[in-house]
Amino acid sequence: MQKIKINRSIILTAVVMLAAGLLLGRLFMPAHPAGATHNGHETETANSGNTSVWTCSMHPQIRQSEPGKCPICGMDLIPLDDNTSAEDPAEIRMSPTAMQLANVQTAVVGFGIPTRELLLNGKVQPDERLVFSQVTHLNGRIEQLAVNFTGEPVRRGQVLASVYAPELVTAQEELFSAQKIRDMQPALLPAAREKLKNWKLTDKQIDDILAAGKPRERFPVLADVSGIVIAKKVNLGDYVMRGMPLYDIVDLSKVWVLFDVYENDMPWAKVGSAVSFTIQALPGETFTGRVAFIDPVINPATRVATARVEISNPGRKLKPEMFASGVIKTRLNANKESLMAPKSAVMWTGERSVVYVKKATDKGVVFRMQEVGLGPLVGDYYVIKSGLEPGTEIAVNGTFSIDAAAQLAGKPSMMDPEGGAPSTGSHHGDNTSPSAPAPDKQAKATVRKLLDRYFTLKDALVKDDLSVARKQASELKKAFDGTNMGLFSGKAHEHWMSHSRAAVEALVKLAASKDIDTARSYFKPLSTRMVALAEVFGPFDVTMYVQNCPMADNNNGADWLSLEEKIQNPYFGDKMLKCGSVTETIR
Repeated sequence: MQKIKINRSIILTAVVMLAAGLLLGRLFMPAHPAGATHNGHETETANSGNTSVWTCSMHPQIRQSEPGKCPICGMDLIPLDDNTSAEDPAEIRMSPTAMQLANVQTAVVGFGIPTRELLLNGKVQPDERLVFSQVTHLNGRIEQLAVNFTGEPVRRGQVLASVYAPELVTAQEELFSAQKIRDMQPALLPAAREKLKNWKLTDKQIDDILAAGKPRERFPVLADVSGIVIAKKVNLGDYVMRGMPLYDIVDLSKVWVLFDVYENDMPWAKVGSAVSFTIQALPGETFTGRVAFIDPVINPATRVATARVEISNPGRKLKPEMFASGVIKTRLNANKESLMAPKSAVMWTGERSVVYVKKATDKGVVFRMQEVGLGPLVGDYYVIKSGLEPGTEIAVNGTFSIDAAAQLAGKPSMMDPEGGAPSTGSHHGDNTSPSAPAPDKQAKATVRKLLDRYFTLKDALVKDDLSVARKQASELKKAFDGTNMGLFSGKAHEHWMSHSRAAVEALVKLAASKDIDTARSYFKPLSTRMVALAEVFGPFDVTMYVQNCPMADNNNGADWLSLEEKIQNPYFGDKMLKCGSVTETIR
């Protein structure tokens, strides 16, 4: 009997526990689990509905059912967000985190008065109208020099030299004879005096000769003008002839500043344009003037014309041959406003110019590539002729990151306007374990070797050697294709993917170029990517210089890298070898 009571107790306890379990299940389980149906058919479990797909942010073709490392680059996989792809095939969606990591910034396109700042280099030169040659008016021998070196100041009427002149002895004898018979032949004395005046003797000198009563053998040479002696052309004891120059004298109370204006910049420099300039030897001082004259003939070797600014020189501070740096600010279309966009927003492929337009949707932010027609570059802005409307918001920073994301997702991009399948990349020799990427110094060494090949290509364009340039472009492309992707990890990998593919696209076109001008047009997008790689992975064991030619690409300007600070322009070669300046130094 007691045994039955114990069994009943056990059964009662089990029933209570079962009821409690069912109650807790009701509380914590959703009423309609994902995948359940109510029409009597077979239902799926909640777990199957919550399965996540993991992908690589740089290689979206990778799909895995669990987290881990990308088998290509070794980056951590991220959960695939169904909202990352825009409904429009031409649009690329970016999450706020991705925009922040890529430092994407936007701005609204608007109207402004485009003002071009034309930078000029020049030198101070004497006013050609104030340069004089001091000549002698006598035949004879230099007996004395009062001015013995260049740079010495002289004043008008000052004695510069003494000349022994035998011819004047005879002329003086005639003067004395004419004076003796002036009562009988009064016309002879004025004629004798006039003869001496032809040798530039003054009335006072002639009166002194008559008063002395005997001829003089030495006669002074007097300065005709005041100024600075810039050339001494005789020495003591030299025999001179009438009209021979003794000195060159310049008046520096006014000077010219002659600026070089390149052929493509001539529309921006006009007679009357205001010029503000500084002198390297006079730091802290700014001078102003106006263009008084522009040389109508272009130098065939340098392709420049000379713009002249005339300026007063109080205190003689401005000295000939001083270097000057000037600026001419010119407004386009007088005071009419034009649609303008920042230079950093525009990506140029050699054939097209594109920007990325931002659009906010209920699912987030998307960007769409938009081709634009460009006007002139004015400062840091392009004049937009077509493709954009006022008030449009565009990306002005991080555009290359957006474009790289579009390329990887198979969307229309700068190099592939039609779009295509997501990029799978070229992963030759990928022997590095994804879970243990190589150290940064190996990635830096790899980029350094690529830059060495780039410099060889650049030097070929400097020398106008198309065949060598095409060969080096092919070699550099092979080097890019053979790069071990496992050497790059984390941020380094993102930068590598952003720039390497576009560099290869430019190299393919450069290697197939039929002429040197076409090759140089593709050298610009290549250099843009190489500069970016050098900035990211540098500094290196040598100093590198980012240099810019404002006249390249039809005055749009173009950069390149060099191992030398001296300008050797690859965009023009011998035509304008020294055109350009250093804009950045990677030490």
